[in-house]
Amino acid sequence: MFNSQWTTPAGMTRRHFMSHMAGGSAAMAGAAFTLGQTLKANADVLKKNRKSAILLWMGGGPSTIDMWDMKPGAPTGGPFKPISTSGDGQICEHMPLMAKQMHHMAVIRSMSTREADHDRGRYYMHTGFVPNPNIDHPSYGSVLAHELIGQRPELEIPPFVTVGGGSAGPGFLGMAWAPFAVTSNGQIRNLQMKLEQQRLMQRMAALDLIEKDFVKKNRGTAAEDHQKVLKKTFDLMSSEQMQAFKVSEEPEAVKERYGATGMGMGGGGFGQGCLLARRLVEAGVPFVEVDLGGWDSHSDIFNTLTNRHLPVLDKAMSALTEDLEQRGMLQDTAIIWMGEFGRTPRINQNAGRDHFARAWSVVVGGAGIKGGITIGETNSDGTTVETEPFSSEDLMTSVCKALGISPDTTYTANNRRPMKIAGGGKIIKDLFV
Repeated sequence: MFNSQWTTPAGMTRRHFMSHMAGGSAAMAGAAFTLGQTLKANADVLKKNRKSAILLWMGGGPSTIDMWDMKPGAPTGGPFKPISTSGDGQICEHMPLMAKQMHHMAVIRSMSTREADHDRGRYYMHTGFVPNPNIDHPSYGSVLAHELIGQRPELEIPPFVTVGGGSAGPGFLGMAWAPFAVTSNGQIRNLQMKLEQQRLMQRMAALDLIEKDFVKKNRGTAAEDHQKVLKKTFDLMSSEQMQAFKVSEEPEAVKERYGATGMGMGGGGFGQGCLLARRLVEAGVPFVEVDLGGWDSHSDIFNTLTNRHLPVLDKAMSALTEDLEQRGMLQDTAIIWMGEFGRTPRINQNAGRDHFARAWSVVVGGAGIKGGITIGETNSDGTTVETEPFSSEDLMTSVCKALGISPDTTYTANNRRPMKIAGGGKIIKDLFV
């Protein structure tokens, strides 16, 4: 399914690619269609059950024992109370909006992984592979964009967009599958160049003449690939699909529903990022990651969760889930909520919790994943998994299945060795009816 239009020549850096984008910024002014018109025009295509995924990344290691797998009454349980949900399980009292959406979501309470270091855990949960100095594995976004791009030949904007964070890279798949980073308000760096369209067209025509002559002299594939990337960049900048990034055009009521007010990803930025993710998926982008960092709570964790993280997460995640469902998109869009690990059941002397990978939770839903269920159990104080443990490989393999990607898909890495997608994990069968 490799999209040859996105092939990037060896040595083509992202900065190089973006420098062309900067030159094309003025072309955006010519876009005449609104996003709504675009969607209407592509309605038939949108009905073809195209699969997408939105990863809500909780950087720092969220305390899942205080959110999705609570232990009320246990010495490790903390002060929060559980509340009933629209699904089978209970969740934290500080997520009342999300509680109403849990019939769409599955909580996997038996995650048991091996990486309790931030960088290693981030890599492992993003790729399905433990870090290895000899190979750079592709991340969720790169793999899913690579596999799903064939479903949307009309897509002109990047297939892997990260909002508010850097995500993880494309590894051996190459720069063509690298994350395209934007802020939560949809701004793209290097696109602020003010250049009149006529002057831009003159420059493009002159460059085209130079490059055609250059390529004719048998300069190798790199020169030809450069032409392709330049054309793709120009097409991107003049695409009406760029309207999808204009999250500011959403009605104020919709922004409020997502909590898309305030500053930064810890405030309204995350809500705005989730709203942007919905717009991008609606426009055809197969993978979007939205970052909400700051979960590394070694001290004062309960005040931080109560007054900062949980209200922001609750509003944005519930709005995203409800919005996708109401638009008929949830059945084809996977939502993945996770961080790099959980936090210790033991509450430390600073009223915080430390890193803990032995027993923790993730949440998934949409794209045919069975909602309203909890999978797996931890013991009474949350210190160990008592049922079948699941890994990053298992989770990623299951998400791939939900998106119609065969777990037997195999890549050839730079070292010429075949490598199964998602580390060859097993499917978590209870996620599927």
